[in-house]
Amino acid sequence: MTFGALSLLPPVLAILLALVTRNVIPALFSGVWLGATMLSGGNPAAGLYNSFSDFIIPSVGDEWSVTVLIYCGLFGVLITVLQRTGGAQAIARAISARVASRRGAQGATFGLGMLIFFEDYFNALTVGSVMRPITDRMQVSREKLAYIVDSTSAPMCLLGPVSTWVVFVMGLIGTQLTELNISGSEYLIYLASIPLNFYAWLALGLIAFVVITQWDFGPMARAERRARKTGEVLAADATPPSDREVAEMAVVPEDQARKRNMLVPIGVLVLMIPPMFLWTGNYPENDLVTAVGEANGGLSILMATFVAVVVGLAMGMQQKLFDFRESMDLVVAGIKSMTLVYIILTLAWSIGSVTSELGTADFLVTLAEANIAPSLVPVLLFLVGAVVAFTTGTSYGTFAIMIPIAMPVAMAMGLPMPLAIAAVLSGGIFGDHCSPISDTTILSSAGSSCDHIDHVRTQLPYALCAGMAGILAFFVAGLANSVLMGALAGVAALLAAAMLMRIFWGSGRSRTERGAG
Repeated sequence: MTFGALSLLPPVLAILLALVTRNVIPALFSGVWLGATMLSGGNPAAGLYNSFSDFIIPSVGDEWSVTVLIYCGLFGVLITVLQRTGGAQAIARAISARVASRRGAQGATFGLGMLIFFEDYFNALTVGSVMRPITDRMQVSREKLAYIVDSTSAPMCLLGPVSTWVVFVMGLIGTQLTELNISGSEYLIYLASIPLNFYAWLALGLIAFVVITQWDFGPMARAERRARKTGEVLAADATPPSDREVAEMAVVPEDQARKRNMLVPIGVLVLMIPPMFLWTGNYPENDLVTAVGEANGGLSILMATFVAVVVGLAMGMQQKLFDFRESMDLVVAGIKSMTLVYIILTLAWSIGSVTSELGTADFLVTLAEANIAPSLVPVLLFLVGAVVAFTTGTSYGTFAIMIPIAMPVAMAMGLPMPLAIAAVLSGGIFGDHCSPISDTTILSSAGSSCDHIDHVRTQLPYALCAGMAGILAFFVAGLANSVLMGALAGVAALLAAAMLMRIFWGSGRSRTERGAG
């Protein structure tokens, strides 16, 4: 049974309810229920039953989903341990000594985000939690912190030479190379797509531009003005995830807070990831590139995080900051701190399954494939990828849907394969940045302890700015058959859009505020 345009209703309902009610959980569940009801012949009672039996429970039971949930729990424990041992506190104090301005705090956040390019979840949670005390002290709004964290994490995962995202995309590329009977290395093809990933580069460029100039616009300008003038880094009605758990944690005395309490566990985590990638990729039976391509990225990161947690707990007990019983309490507290993230991720995955059953992506792809000129294919791949990511809330799902379409289309129309792949990757990140049901957006809110809907609303104008510039970049690149021309057009469009937004929306004041003034 096909639903055509009606297949858009569940994700659209979820997104609208999330924006209107400012509560993403009932919005997501409503979308899942509506989709399940449609698949049950319009019977809402059957739809409610099927919401759990066919979507929510299977989503939680999926191997990849369980891996992510366990990894998130372990990372919640790691963050709790780093806070309890004073490692994060000592690092924040060390950075604070070198940060003397709001611009410096934002620049330090951006720089740290660029350094952690190997895993988006790790990036979002680490950078947000480490930099939050510093940006709070410098009166930078949590909305601004979440924007910098979110708009750095996913782009860096696709611009770095190796990451969990790279592994996933390489697997998709390799499958298509085999089906299309094309020789070549999927890793080298991926590397060739990195310079063409226009949206990722433009998103990073916009962050740098905003940090240097301190030009904010739209809802973000209001949030920044509130933080700067009143010191309130959160809106009065904000409901940030994990704030209570963080507030309940004891502050370690300065003489006991040591930087190594964070540097050593994080060092263990970082250093363990490459060998875990090789191990799960069956190296040395497979050569290096093949091993990286076949590695289980999620399991590799999970195991590395587990070892880092054990090391962090051992260091805390060795320094007599807590005993074994208290260490187990920290484990429970860390897992509890991720409860809201668990719920939202589960519902986000569920609505992704619903849209897959309804054929939402197939409907969107069919619209895009009809009567398209070759020069417009990169733009269309970018736009369709963005819409799919926005409505489903998953970049991974978007890549899985779009790359098997993009590569055969590129081959049939004589387009450079890396350009087509880059258009899909850019579109996926763009839609992900705009979507309130995106897992990375959710985790960026959690790591920054920012109200999730406030984060989505304030980031959206910036994402649209970079997105419009990305559209022009892919259009020029396809039309002129020149990557350089596309890049130059994208940069020019980004600067023009940012300046126009600053001029016409720079005050961030509502009509009521302007009238009162």
